[in-house]
Amino acid sequence: MAKPIKETPFLKGKDAVKFNQDIKNNRGAKVSTEVRARMKSNYEKLKSIATF
Repeated sequence: MAKPIKETPFLKGKDAVKFNQDIKNNRGAKVSTEVRARMKSNYEKLKSIATF
């Protein structure tokens, strides 16, 4: 039987401020073409061996 999932805690104080700054700084960031190609290659490898 599965264990119940606990509620996600709220961010407070410095953690909340840092999280909001990180979100603001990375809002327009794009993944490079090389990274995207590597991710797709890894996905294809996993897809080829997966048996669901």
